[in-house]
Amino acid sequence: MDNGQANSSATQGKKIFLIDAYAIIYRSYYALIKSPRINSKGLNTSAIMGFCNTLNEVMQKERPTHLAVAFDHGKTFRHEAFADYKAQREATPEDIRLSIPIIKDILSAYNIPILQVDGFEADDIIGTVAARAERDGMDVFMLTPDKDYAQLVTDRIHMFAHATAAATRTWDPRRSARSTASAPPAR
Repeated sequence: MDNGQANSSATQGKKIFLIDAYAIIYRSYYALIKSPRINSKGLNTSAIMGFCNTLNEVMQKERPTHLAVAFDHGKTFRHEAFADYKAQREATPEDIRLSIPIIKDILSAYNIPILQVDGFEADDIIGTVAARAERDGMDVFMLTPDKDYAQLVTDRIHMFAHATAAATRTWDPRRSARSTASAPPAR
């Protein structure tokens, strides 16, 4: 097409979910901070369990045709431009640091692509992939609680906020929140 957008039949009806790994990992870890899940070896598996539950729920309920998980990796160009970038943040808890390789192993076992680029944060990667997928005619869902992603929202790029098993929502700052599931399943 002359406008640069690809609308091939190969991408029509395709739905990609892009997951901000650390956002989900931290949320899972701190959700269970008062009653952590400890395995028989003494490892706190709260972040692993929460991440896997979220991942499985997306795969089963949303049935994306494509799925990828983005990780922050190392210092970014922002650290070079601003020495105090994220300096106020506490160090990553040891339990989370120990969980990351296990989560990556699980993703590899599922054959889910891990997106990680030296010098870039997950949101940079997700933004780039989301824009490309949109150009290719795909519907894009960015799974993250981070409202900074709102600047990327378009008619085809959505923020997918996973709240609980009973409630998820697609958030569009241009409109009011739209629930896609608002009541717990009938028992």
